[in-house]
Amino acid sequence: MGLLDSWTRGGHTADGITHPTYRKGRGPGVIVIHEIPGITPAVIAFAEQVAERGFTVVLPSLFGREEAPATVRESLRSIARVCVSSEFSLFALGRTSPVATWLRSLARELHAELDGPGVGAVGMCLTGGFALAMLADAPIAAPVLAQPASPAPLGKARKADLGLSPGDLASVKDKVASGCQVLGLRYDHDPAVGSRFDTLRRELGDSFIALEFPGRKHATLTEHRQQEGIDRVLRFFDDKLKAGPDHQSSRAAFPSP
Repeated sequence: MGLLDSWTRGGHTADGITHPTYRKGRGPGVIVIHEIPGITPAVIAFAEQVAERGFTVVLPSLFGREEAPATVRESLRSIARVCVSSEFSLFALGRTSPVATWLRSLARELHAELDGPGVGAVGMCLTGGFALAMLADAPIAAPVLAQPASPAPLGKARKADLGLSPGDLASVKDKVASGCQVLGLRYDHDPAVGSRFDTLRRELGDSFIALEFPGRKHATLTEHRQQEGIDRVLRFFDDKLKAGPDHQSSRAAFPSP
């Protein structure tokens, strides 16, 4: 039996681009964006925990072989695919990856179906900053950045860059100023993250919640999972997405289309 057999396979199309999706659970919506090399067993295990917590989880498959292990060979294969794709910007400074448009559309569709205060989003590694890019122009109420590693941390400027256009960064800051918090996780000596947490602290102030673990490991929620980090993400989703009296006012900010 495959690890995704209990998930409902579907797809989402935006601007002529279609990617497969996998869905499971009931409750407020959470989009879990996989890391390199793809939807690995560890990514699925994390997504299962989110679904078991009482959320409708959608796993988009953006690249890689679903259920394949996180080996060097699989990672190199996925990186080669991403490098030639027009959907991703691995090296550009001050630019939002085009795939963010597709992810925003997915978030709008999920929010329109489920209603509530908004949608949660988790990005990891290469996709770590995508949750922030989605916040700029989609009904994201609980963005989580797990070891954001794009653009590639080559040189001082790229190590600090958030992978956002100036307009998207301004939109993110406006939403943060209106009360949206951003959760970030990383190992404190992970070279792939560069100095992005310093940038996030500078740009978002106290609304950026940083959870940092000692060491040079990388994948906080999957291959090098920290249960403390997973527990914190789940509480973050509980606080931001499970509607109650404190969340009613936030609904108006994200009307259904």
